[in-house]
Amino acid sequence: MATKGKSSDETMSAATKKKVTTEELQTLGSDVVPSVAVPTGTAQPPADSLILSDTDFHLFNEGSHHKLWEKLGAHLTVRNGVKGTQFAVWAPNADRVSVVGGFNGWNNESHPLEVRAASGIWEGFIPKVGKGTIYKYHIVSSYNGYEVNKADPFGVHHETPPATGSIVWDLEYEWHDAEWMRNRAALNATTAPMTIYECHLGSWRRTSDDGNNWRSLSYRELAEPLALYLAKMNFTHVEMLPVMEHPFFGSWGYQCTGFFAPSSRFGTPQDFKYLVDVLHQNGIGVILDWVPSHFPTDEHGLSYFDGTHLFEHADPRKGFHPDWGSLIFNYGRNEVRSFLLSSALYWLGEYHADALRVDAVASMLYLDYSRKHGEWIPNEFGGRENIEAISFLRRLNEDVYKVHPDVQVIAEESTAWPMVSRPTYVGGLGFGMKWDMGWMHDTLRYFSTDPIHRKFHHNDLTFRMMYAFTENFVLPLSHDEVVHGKGSLIRKMPGDEWQRFANLRLLFAHMYSQPGKKLLFMGCEIGQWKEWNHDGSIDWGLLDQIPHASLQRWVEDLNRTYRDMPALHELDTSHDGFEWIDCCDSEQSIVSLMRRSKSDPEDVIVVVLNFTPIPRHNYAIGVPSGGRWKEILNSDAAIYGGSGQGNMGGADAAPIPLHGRRWSVNLMLPPLSALFLVNEPEAAEEDVDE
Repeated sequence: MATKGKSSDETMSAATKKKVTTEELQTLGSDVVPSVAVPTGTAQPPADSLILSDTDFHLFNEGSHHKLWEKLGAHLTVRNGVKGTQFAVWAPNADRVSVVGGFNGWNNESHPLEVRAASGIWEGFIPKVGKGTIYKYHIVSSYNGYEVNKADPFGVHHETPPATGSIVWDLEYEWHDAEWMRNRAALNATTAPMTIYECHLGSWRRTSDDGNNWRSLSYRELAEPLALYLAKMNFTHVEMLPVMEHPFFGSWGYQCTGFFAPSSRFGTPQDFKYLVDVLHQNGIGVILDWVPSHFPTDEHGLSYFDGTHLFEHADPRKGFHPDWGSLIFNYGRNEVRSFLLSSALYWLGEYHADALRVDAVASMLYLDYSRKHGEWIPNEFGGRENIEAISFLRRLNEDVYKVHPDVQVIAEESTAWPMVSRPTYVGGLGFGMKWDMGWMHDTLRYFSTDPIHRKFHHNDLTFRMMYAFTENFVLPLSHDEVVHGKGSLIRKMPGDEWQRFANLRLLFAHMYSQPGKKLLFMGCEIGQWKEWNHDGSIDWGLLDQIPHASLQRWVEDLNRTYRDMPALHELDTSHDGFEWIDCCDSEQSIVSLMRRSKSDPEDVIVVVLNFTPIPRHNYAIGVPSGGRWKEILNSDAAIYGGSGQGNMGGADAAPIPLHGRRWSVNLMLPPLSALFLVNEPEAAEEDVDE
């Protein structure tokens, strides 16, 4: 649960009252109360270009407005030749709303807003309030005598926590990623390679200005080193844990209060756009974690916004999340749907995000999620499905793909809910992709088992293929698996240090051989021993040690091979791209398989995985054609920290039938290893079925 931060105006003291210049007023934090004369009176009507039209009201009230940030919030504008800011906020149950800030000494009487008929939207133009002005909405409601200062739900920039004020700002930025934007439909397609580096910006790398106090890098400081690192490592995309403004750093961004503002901890909106721009210019797609499932109870946020449960359900059996101590959006309220739709389209449009990864979808789908009997309310048909949330998710995906057909929306959905990544017109939820949480849990359970016992758990490796093509899957090794006492990935691996590294190389090879897009959390690629700590940094110093640097090289080469070999990615979501050679050798804990490309069915990669520390000599597998089978990757190669065993670069096929094929090869399988082999074209002979 997010911690409560003091409202900016609650921290003011008499000692701060002093004379300041007009220029200083524009940049004063809300912790300062200037003793200056300021103009008072009712705010003037909004500038014509920003007035909400009847169409805006209609779309807002029916739950289909997805550009609300252009109308609500604070907008710099000019009226009758006077520069100022138009303010607009939805508070239908308020008796009075005014704008307060450093510009008026936090006087809640000086600048009231006017309500627009029955819309519940309060708005007004305040002259001489410019960019950088810190403000809040002062809301008075007759319900329980409620009176509070609220941050702007549509604020595009906020004070750095623990301060909680909103900041008048613009979104102007000159982009330089036109080439990426032209091509991103192909780069985001399910037939394209997608290797995702999951990253928490605040703890990826830290710096010290004085050699003692370490801090997170800013968006601009991150841009070049992050882009260059991802390009070097051959990742295609980076997924950022939520960058939306959040009061509690320890929530990692998942307790969001600013659904339209990148966290000011790392810079301005323009600074964040610069980061996205640089990543795009270096060929890296950007995926943003987005959290429409809940929000924190902090007083300055959406909670009990206008003296009523405006954004959340009033009944805690529907409106309070027991796991996270947070509030659940009321998906049945049309205006809330418009708010969330607008937030999603905002990040994809204004910030050129290439995908949204929607957090905690399962908690949205089930009314009894993490609740005991009697702690939840059935739907109108007596079931546990959240019909309103289902309707919202379908509308979300329809609108996103209508406006941005070249992006992806990815569901973190942990149950067996059917057709999550299937179109809404066939009854699906309409997502483009879905995390395969079952694969993650089965695989990590298998790899944490001592190899001597793995033959009894062979099903953990093979079961996935029973459902692998029911969804468009992403295979995640995410942040959730390396925190809260679960241990780092390498700590999960059994055996001595050499075997731990060999097992981890094998785990990554297994993931890259499976159909589905790939996701790896930062630090896992170098074999970080410690659990992830959001207050620290990746242990980059480990790269001075050969085993860690060698593991990093393995991930780099896996990414390159996956990206450059169509057989490993083109048919990630189709039965046509995968075939077992032998999945039944549980006694020796070995599996062998083939991956095929879409563009050329004869383009085949053979993968053989040995999950024990025992070398296997003269291990025979059937192959689809004769000739030379070249070893393009061997996880046991010395360059990756292995023992250097293998097949001297490849093996020749013999016309000996095996595994239903006319050809076979005898291989030397190194301990705890993965081999990737391709048929050399000049020596290939076509396999003809008898």
